[in-house]
Amino acid sequence: MIEGLQLRHHSADEAKEILDQLVGLYLEVYAGGGEFYSEDRYRRQLDLHMQRARWELVTASIGGELIGYIYGFPLPPQTRWWDGIHEPVPPGFTEEDGTRTFALSELLVHPARRRQGVARALHDDLVASRTEQRSTLLARPDNVEAQTAYRSWGWIKITKLQPNWEHSPVFDILISARRNPPSSN
Repeated sequence: MIEGLQLRHHSADEAKEILDQLVGLYLEVYAGGGEFYSEDRYRRQLDLHMQRARWELVTASIGGELIGYIYGFPLPPQTRWWDGIHEPVPPGFTEEDGTRTFALSELLVHPARRRQGVARALHDDLVASRTEQRSTLLARPDNVEAQTAYRSWGWIKITKLQPNWEHSPVFDILISARRNPPSSN
């Protein structure tokens, strides 16, 4: 772990105060990634996602400088998250009730701070705070570094998904089940 690393949870209202920093880091991480990774598209995505019930952001900083973040939200009953999923999938896989699946939407770390445990710290902190039965995320098949990390953290690939977003790549759908589900006492 990096010395001086501070993790902080933010609500959507708190995240709005650092929105330009979040977008700026996103643009650094995805520089040269193509039209899908544009500032305009990402600002629209963030705006839509931040409106979701129980949306949560965890930031990583050192000395007040943002070096990474992760965010997500529970999938509601009529979610469009699964639109574009490649069949076949297990029966009931895409059925949501607002408490079943946490969608991890972004996990990114400044290029100069990678391979230092920041992504793992962010991931573990956010996922540990969730009560949903499982988590899901979309990862590019060609992002070997991310795919390797997710596999080592217990994520498994289910299938692929082609989102209905302009210039969107095809993604792998990964799932991670809660290791210690909350008790029903």
